[in-house]
Amino acid sequence: MSQAYVPINCEFHDVLEATAVRRQPATIRYLDEEGHLRVVQARILDLHAADSVEYMRLDDGGVVRLDRIVGVDDAERGAFEA
Repeated sequence: MSQAYVPINCEFHDVLEATAVRRQPATIRYLDEEGHLRVVQARILDLHAADSVEYMRLDDGGVVRLDRIVGVDDAERGAFEA
């Protein structure tokens, strides 16, 4: 059973959108369903919502919940949290 979705900070969402627009591979760090840190090098194809949960789709076929992202390149999600 997955945890309830926690919306991410709008400024960090802007970072994700800007990364997607650049269409360049990025280093993406996130926690998988078991809570293990995963690091991938991929392009963000799009950001979308389904059933009140936001996701990013990657060019490697992965789909990541936005609230599981730890960081993208040099941007750490925690730095945007109040």
